[in-house]
Amino acid sequence: MSDTIRIALIGATGLIGTTVIGQCIGREDVRLTGIARREMKLPRGIRMELFVAEPAKWGEVIEAIRPTALICALGTTWKKAGEEETAFRAVDHDLVLETAQAAKKLDVERFIHVSSAGADPMSSKFYLKVKGEVERELTKMRFGRLDILRPGLLVGKREGDRRPAERFGIAAAPLGNLLLHGSYRRFRAIRSDSVAQAALALAKRAARGRFVHDNDGILRAAKTLPQIEHEAS
Repeated sequence: MSDTIRIALIGATGLIGTTVIGQCIGREDVRLTGIARREMKLPRGIRMELFVAEPAKWGEVIEAIRPTALICALGTTWKKAGEEETAFRAVDHDLVLETAQAAKKLDVERFIHVSSAGADPMSSKFYLKVKGEVERELTKMRFGRLDILRPGLLVGKREGDRRPAERFGIAAAPLGNLLLHGSYRRFRAIRSDSVAQAALALAKRAARGRFVHDNDGILRAAKTLPQIEHEAS
């Protein structure tokens, strides 16, 4: 198809990454290429390539596939980082920016980054401070189009067991969402499906500029992704 867009996906093995892959099953308007540090089982029916390489080689992969857009769903958790600031920053800050720099150098037009609600480089909370610092540095790179997604608590099937606090938060999300109004709406729980759909929809937009999407903006963007009909199995 002439309007098919080539998209690279970094962070293919995480919650958002795997959800993006799932959303691409049956799509002919997207040519998806995943880039990851380890192998993963791809869902039935997906037509895509998956490159497994160390991060130092990701730039070479990006150069080989020449995507129009790159969706960055990189991220770790405080627990997976061993509760060490250096280990957390190495992934959520350093690796994200190194990937973005490689993409910019190779003239990738559009960069879609999954950040977090409350991201702020001046925040007293380490997690939100790192997320905010990354957003600030991405803005300085001046991509043709930069979309920053700031979802609240992500709801979806994640590989591995969730932390007790996270499980509780998801279980309480329906009630919690009703209590979050005004400026706190951005912290509401949101399904990973919606975030993935928004990322794909935004990757297809050609308008230049920097755009920041909170939960409401993510939901609006998700609704603009053309729906496809899956064949009955």
